[in-house]
Amino acid sequence: MTIQNQKTKGVLCIVTSAFFFAVMNVFIRLAGDLPSIQKSFFRNLVAVCFAAAILLREGKREPLDREKLFWLVLRSAFGTAGILCNYYAVDHLVMADAAMLGKISPFAAILFSWLLLKERITPLQGLAVGAAFCGCLLIVKPTGMGMEAFPAVIGFLGGVAAGAAYTIVRILGLKGVRGPFIIFFFSAFSCLATLPAILLDYHPMTLVQVGTLLLAGTSAAFAQFAVTAAYRYAPAKELSVYDYSQVIFAALLGFLLFRQVPDALSWAGYLVIFATAVGMFFVNNRTGKKGDAAF
Repeated sequence: MTIQNQKTKGVLCIVTSAFFFAVMNVFIRLAGDLPSIQKSFFRNLVAVCFAAAILLREGKREPLDREKLFWLVLRSAFGTAGILCNYYAVDHLVMADAAMLGKISPFAAILFSWLLLKERITPLQGLAVGAAFCGCLLIVKPTGMGMEAFPAVIGFLGGVAAGAAYTIVRILGLKGVRGPFIIFFFSAFSCLATLPAILLDYHPMTLVQVGTLLLAGTSAAFAQFAVTAAYRYAPAKELSVYDYSQVIFAALLGFLLFRQVPDALSWAGYLVIFATAVGMFFVNNRTGKKGDAAF
């Protein structure tokens, strides 16, 4: 498979994951007033079942050593923290704003890729990510307009944790750990980590809430498989801008289902992000045809 084909597959996977993550957040919000930990448990319970079914069907053993186990545990810890923070932000902020706060993850992923994988960041990539960050500022409006400070900080921290988790997914992929096993380990870890808190403070749920959370888990499972594949196909710096498509999906779903209407600054931010993503796509295609690795 050529490098350009790898990039194209990575982009398709990251956009697919963005859509399903946006759908997941809709179901999380529709589930109502339940603790984020309880929502996280059900989300990951579905992912465990999906991943376990795939592993059983493949019938292959996953050879592990201490180094791989270390990265699996670290990826799972960061991933669990990211989910809990994201669910809290989704419940307390406008969906598009919560999605954008989570989209700090590509910046964090690029930073962690530089720290852990020693991947070089080119000037063009830096400009593209910087433009996306400007779009982020337009939507988030850091002066505090229309946003609660505490949920915003929690959402930001969730994005940083997710960026670290995605970078470690690539490390595990380079070490030969299969995607379904990464998802299974992470989901099982998250379920076990949140189970004690649920047993101590369980909130009764209606059948509708249970069904909604199961749908959230199903959407998350599709998204997780897609994002895991994406970061195995290409490095974070080549996929970061495309991950912002989740904000577009979140804005559309927020309007259609909850009548949330972003203001003028938010729309300007969406435009900046979309234009940056399109520009990066064409530049990647052009440089790929020339065999240039600058972008």
